[in-house]
Amino acid sequence: MFLIGSHVGMSGKDMFLGSVKEALSYGANTFMVYTGAPQNTRRKELEDLKIPEAKALMAEHGIDQFIVHAPYIINLGNAVNPSTYELAVSFLDKEISRSAGMGSQVLVLHPGSHVGEGAKTGIKKIVEGLNQILRADTPVYIALETMAGKGSEIGSRFEELAEIYEKTVHSEKLRVCIDTCHMHDAGYDVIHDFDGILTSFDKLLGISQIAAVHLNDSKNPQGAHKDRHANLGDGYIGFEALYNVAHHPALEAVPKILETPYIPSPENPEKKVAPYKEEIAKLS
Repeated sequence: MFLIGSHVGMSGKDMFLGSVKEALSYGANTFMVYTGAPQNTRRKELEDLKIPEAKALMAEHGIDQFIVHAPYIINLGNAVNPSTYELAVSFLDKEISRSAGMGSQVLVLHPGSHVGEGAKTGIKKIVEGLNQILRADTPVYIALETMAGKGSEIGSRFEELAEIYEKTVHSEKLRVCIDTCHMHDAGYDVIHDFDGILTSFDKLLGISQIAAVHLNDSKNPQGAHKDRHANLGDGYIGFEALYNVAHHPALEAVPKILETPYIPSPENPEKKVAPYKEEIAKLS
């Protein structure tokens, strides 16, 4: 089954129920959501999220899986500021519980940034944090996202993710989220050699470890290390290549999530609207 959706919001009186309604309005059969604003740690209690109502609506429309994205403020790779690192560990642990409580099995996480201390040190801290959190009975997979290599980001190369896997005690609780814009910006040839990318990934980590695909075009040329998403077909990757990624047979059962920018409304160009209904229709 072709699984396609986008990131959706969660706010107002409907909360998680509203997230499901938004996904359905786009014609999606999966989606990704943050448990709260990605820039802060403020979160509502699970009982306030209308989870039973949301699950009932999902079941009614045949949606049986969705993804949670951890907030950007989590940085397990920070070896400079102990309070930042400790916040990352404690809040990620809480996000795992919240994700499980909402009914998701996958929590996407930006691996972290070494903030000038070097990738070796950053990876060591990430592994340290994961080893504090992950247990044999952890109910959610942590899906490390492939990054663009902006600044001191870790995870722009598959080798870095493989090293995290190798050194994490409960690596069976890890997965990977591949992002087309990030891989392109990191230097991988998504346009002409996506099969080669998957071959390299398979040798290092295994295709079965891909738990999600973020499907985004890029505003920058290959290898730019910028991480600026573009709408499908409006960037340097192009629609054909992204369509081929979305429909690659090796990724058939993997949820594809759009994180493309909002676009000007046809009725009111000063207002921005989600492009997801149209983009999902083009990909389906």
